[in-house]
Amino acid sequence: MKYIFTFVTKIALKALQSNIPHILLFSFLSLFCLQNGFAQDIKPKTKPIPLLKDKKSSLKKDSLLLKKKLDTVKIDTIVKPKSAIESKITHNALDYILQNAKTKQIELYNQAHVTYEDIDLKAGYILIDNKKNTLFAKGIKDSLGYTQRPVFKQGSQESEQDSILYNFKTRRTLIYNIKTNQSGMITYGEKMKKVNDSTIFLRNIKFTTSDKIHPDYYIKSRKAKLVPGKKIIVGLSNLVVADVPTPIAIPFAYFPMTDKRASGFIIPTWGQTSSQGYFLQNGGYYLALNDYLDISLMGDVYTNGSWGLRSESSYVVRYKYNGNFSLRYENLIRSVKGFDDYSKSANFNVQWSHNQDVKSNPNARFSASVNLGSSKYFRESLNEVNSNDFLTNTLSSSISYYKKFVGTPFNLNATASHSQNTNTQKITMTLPSLQVNMDRVYPFAGKGGIKKNALQKVGLNYSMKGDYRINTVDSLFFKPEMFKTAKAGVQHTASANTNMKVLKYFTLSPSANFKEVWNWDYINRYYDATSGTAIKDTVRGFKSFREYSAGVSLGTTIYGQFNFKGRLKSIRHTMRPSITYGYRPDFADKYNQQVQQSIDPTDILTYSPFENGIYGSPGAGLSNSIGINISNVLEAKIASKDSLDTEDKKITLLNNLNFSTSYNIAADSLKWSPVSMNAGTRFFKDKLSINFGATLDPYQIDTKGNRINKINSSIFRLTSANISANVSFSSKDFEKKEKATSNNTNQNQFGSSSTNTKNKNNKDVKETKLYNATIPWNINIAYAVNYSNYGISNSGIGSNSLMFNGDLELSPKWKVRYSSGYDFKNKGFTYTRLGFTRDLDSWSFNFDWSPFGTNKSYYFRIGVNSSMLSDLKWDKRNLPDRLLF
Repeated sequence: MKYIFTFVTKIALKALQSNIPHILLFSFLSLFCLQNGFAQDIKPKTKPIPLLKDKKSSLKKDSLLLKKKLDTVKIDTIVKPKSAIESKITHNALDYILQNAKTKQIELYNQAHVTYEDIDLKAGYILIDNKKNTLFAKGIKDSLGYTQRPVFKQGSQESEQDSILYNFKTRRTLIYNIKTNQSGMITYGEKMKKVNDSTIFLRNIKFTTSDKIHPDYYIKSRKAKLVPGKKIIVGLSNLVVADVPTPIAIPFAYFPMTDKRASGFIIPTWGQTSSQGYFLQNGGYYLALNDYLDISLMGDVYTNGSWGLRSESSYVVRYKYNGNFSLRYENLIRSVKGFDDYSKSANFNVQWSHNQDVKSNPNARFSASVNLGSSKYFRESLNEVNSNDFLTNTLSSSISYYKKFVGTPFNLNATASHSQNTNTQKITMTLPSLQVNMDRVYPFAGKGGIKKNALQKVGLNYSMKGDYRINTVDSLFFKPEMFKTAKAGVQHTASANTNMKVLKYFTLSPSANFKEVWNWDYINRYYDATSGTAIKDTVRGFKSFREYSAGVSLGTTIYGQFNFKGRLKSIRHTMRPSITYGYRPDFADKYNQQVQQSIDPTDILTYSPFENGIYGSPGAGLSNSIGINISNVLEAKIASKDSLDTEDKKITLLNNLNFSTSYNIAADSLKWSPVSMNAGTRFFKDKLSINFGATLDPYQIDTKGNRINKINSSIFRLTSANISANVSFSSKDFEKKEKATSNNTNQNQFGSSSTNTKNKNNKDVKETKLYNATIPWNINIAYAVNYSNYGISNSGIGSNSLMFNGDLELSPKWKVRYSSGYDFKNKGFTYTRLGFTRDLDSWSFNFDWSPFGTNKSYYFRIGVNSSMLSDLKWDKRNLPDRLLF
């Protein structure tokens, strides 16, 4: 005890010299004494030194400290080594978790699961070695074989393998028999070494897009380098189909793997045509300029000197607008220069589509739909991407801008339009058409917009339309000559109308209209004494005319119902007759002019200066007419077959049955106009629709086919008629509703329809249907015929054709498409196309065939479905031999 006390005393003196607070010293001594068996209190014999606030005051009060220099605390420069495992490792397993403190290892067995930072690992067996900073995982062997293979996930990357060894410190990975999926590209590797997060090396690998256990095909290579999410670079590779090596091999390969768009080459397709020779089509380069815009530049080359260029671009700004633009040009040569059949043709086509998001600006909208170019472009084009537009007869375009002026009833609509007939090659363009409209306003409405009487219901409308119109032909398109015949004009229209109830059941609607037209050129005729004729001249200058009209209509609705006994309970007839009266003065006398047209001074020609105006001439002759219109709708009410269904079914017998004609009071003859009739109905739950139209003339015709003021003996003479029918059917329409049967059914030796049975675990097992399999199909049929009888020589059937298209699934993976028709008048088939498709899982087979006609051709393709390996294909096409002239 003496030695212990002496040791404690020395420690206390050292503490006093080191300026340790007394309370800490006392605590230390007490703890020491208690640990060594001292029960008495230990108190310091010297007077306690107060805790000093600063160094200067402590030097003045303690003389012992003045004799010695202050001790400085030395900082330890040796840093404790940082652990390789920086985050918490969480783990669990189904059977057991063994921890060995001596070897610092943790073993997990059966459904083992480990998470560390962004790493998620599941396997049958996992070994964590904290001493070596490694993690090892593998599957387990049981009666089912090698199961619970490790599934390693790091971030967005996931792989499945036989075994894996991961180092926490270096973050390197060694994997055996890996399977990984990178952007649709499935990679199998015998051995993989992951150097870091961006570089992976593989040996004896297979690349495929087939997700089967035994892939349909794969590209086999000895070594490869993989950059996750970016690319795969491989060495010497060989294509293997159905585990059979093919002679197709490449020295190296590059597979891009990215979710974003990337620039690159577009592989062309090849083929042959008898007139242009061998060719390469649709080859070029794709440019992904940014997230909003891309462009592809492609070209066609033919061995006889023909060529073509095509540029396509797409753009999109989210929540604002999107669109696409394409420019196509082809220079086609037929035969050889110097031969009689040598010909050359240069055609082009421009397409532009722009759509604005409705939410971007509700009060202003810009849209575009442009399709213009050479009339013969689609018919002469040899590019297979244009084959679908072969039957195009009309090209039309429209670019419009709409603006609503908030707080006012006015809105503005500016439009540039284009219409082109590819048969006649006539083109009509408006550049531009400006229209200002005023929404209907009610100047006499009551407080709060109340409209009770006829005066309060008076509505006013106004619109102004200005056009700059060009009429030209295909040969003058985009040439200075097309603007020489351009015309311009402005039209103002205003109207007022109201309605009121008459005799409780009738509605009377009077109206008044006013029109004023401005022209910037007009016709002037003058007599030329030298030639003795009237010369027509177009004068540039402003000239206008005005006209007005008034009318009133009286209409009502009549209901009739016929009740029956049985399932057909009633038929309802709704008829809406209306009578209109219109009056317009003769404005021709006011604006027409006269000129001498021969050497005879009395031979006078009356003409209108506005006869070539885009809005026509002032109304000629007094119009004082009565119009009659009757519309009918027939509906039926049928009781349901189901006795539990209390609601009756309503079906439409006739969608419409309309008649209209007019009687001109001011005319001296032929006062009645022809009666126009049209009708339409639907059958079989709207599967079949039939429409009919006809024109009936009450007057006779003379030997020259002109109408005369004599009524037909049979009252009406059929001058024109048309019938059209459309029907769509599919195999689903003929499927009967399957009745509930018992769960257990006996199978006969030929097999029967699939049934649901239950196994021992009470789980439904669906048996495969082996025989009497259904073959899904659908067909669309359209029939149209029209008849005309306007004169003695001009009568008969104008057109009579039947069109049909559809598809047929011979098996779940075989599909046939067809499209054709028959012209009964010309006695021949119309444009016909047949298509065959075979689903080969990761591959697909397509064959499109036009067996006859001017577009006779075929296209064959077999290739990989995935866009990543879309160039792994074989295609062959035979283009039609088109006549350019």
